[in-house]
Amino acid sequence: MDAPVASPVASPTPSPAAEGTTTTPSARRRGDGRVGPAGLAVTLTVLAALLVVSVTAGLAIGSVSVPPGQVWGIVTHALGADWVRPDWSGARETIVLDVRAPRVLLGAVAGAGLAVVGTALQALIRNPLAEPYLLGVSSGASLGAVVVIVFGVTLFGALSLSLAAFAGALGALLLVYATARTGGRITSSRLVLSGVAIAAVLTAVLDLVLLTTDRGNEARTVLAWTLGGLGGVNWATLWLPSTALLLGTGTLMVQARNLNLLLAGEEAATTMGLDVARFRARMFVLLSLVTGVLVAACGPIGFVGLMLPHTVRLLVGGDHRRVLPTAALGGAVFLVWADIAARVVAAPMEIPVGVLTALCGGPFFLWLMRRDARRSAEGGGA
Repeated sequence: MDAPVASPVASPTPSPAAEGTTTTPSARRRGDGRVGPAGLAVTLTVLAALLVVSVTAGLAIGSVSVPPGQVWGIVTHALGADWVRPDWSGARETIVLDVRAPRVLLGAVAGAGLAVVGTALQALIRNPLAEPYLLGVSSGASLGAVVVIVFGVTLFGALSLSLAAFAGALGALLLVYATARTGGRITSSRLVLSGVAIAAVLTAVLDLVLLTTDRGNEARTVLAWTLGGLGGVNWATLWLPSTALLLGTGTLMVQARNLNLLLAGEEAATTMGLDVARFRARMFVLLSLVTGVLVAACGPIGFVGLMLPHTVRLLVGGDHRRVLPTAALGGAVFLVWADIAARVVAAPMEIPVGVLTALCGGPFFLWLMRRDARRSAEGGGA
C-alpha cells in the first residue's frame, strides 16, 4: 500500500471530500463550502452566458472590427439560416468564419482542457501547485512535438504530432512523479522542484534540437510556437483537440467520486475500495493524452491549470462533480479573453497568448505559495 503524500501546503480541497461532508463556518469563510444545486446551476448558467459573450467578442474584435450583430448574422447564415439577409462583404465573412472562428474555438477548447487537467492533477497528486506547465508535462509534450516537426516524422500521418506530444507529456509526468517520490512520500517542495528541474532539462534539449537543425524556417516557426499561440489552427485540425477535451472531461466526470476519495488520503481511498496505483496510472495516461493534443495544437500555455481550479473551488467547493464542469467553462472564458488581449494590446503586433497567461499566473503562483505558507504557520501554532 502506498503511504500518504506528505505536503506542507494545504490540500486543494477539504478532506474528506468523497460524498459531501459537512463544512464548518470557518471552512466556508475560507471558500471551502459548497453551493447547493440551485447555486451550481446559476454559476454554470452565468459562465455559459459569459462564454457566448466571449466568443462573440473574439469573433468581432481585431484589426478589422465586425459588429456583434453582423457576427451572428454571418454565423447563422453559414449554418443554413436562409432568413438572414447578407449585408456584409465577402472579406468580412472570410475573416469571421475562416480566420477568427477556428482560433476562438481552439481558445475555448484549450482553456477548458487545461483547466480540467490542472484540476485532476491537483487531486491525483494531492498538491495544490500541480499544473501541466509547472510539472514539466507541457515541456515534455513540446519536445515530442518539436522532434516530429523538425525531423519531419510522419509515421502516423496527421496524428504523428499529437502522438509524439502525448508520449512526451506522459514520459515527463512519470519522470517527475518518480523523481519526487522518495520512501513512498512526496512533499510539495520536492514535487515542484522536480518539475522545474525536468522542465528545464527538456527545454534545454528542445533548444538544442532547434539550434542544431539545418531547417531554419521551421526552427523559427517552432520557436514562436513554443511561446503558446492560437493562430495556427484551421477547421481541418480543430476536431482533434475538441475530441480530446470531450473524452478527457467525460472520463473525469465519471471518475469524479474517485478523485474525491483521493483527497482524503491514499489509505482512506484504499479502504473505500479504490485501487490507487491502478487508478492513478490510468488517469496519468488520460491527462497526458489531453495535454499532448492541446500542446500539439497551440503550444505550451502555462498557469491556466493552476489558476482556474483554485478560483472555481472558491465558488462551488471541492466536489469534483461540481468543480470539473465549472473549471471547464471558466477556463474557456479565460483563454478566449487572453487571446483577444494578445491580439489587440500591441496591435498590429501579436503577443503570444502564453506570455499573457504567464504574466497572470506568475503572481498568482506566488500569492498561492504565501497564502498556504501562512495557513501552515497558523496551523502549526494552533
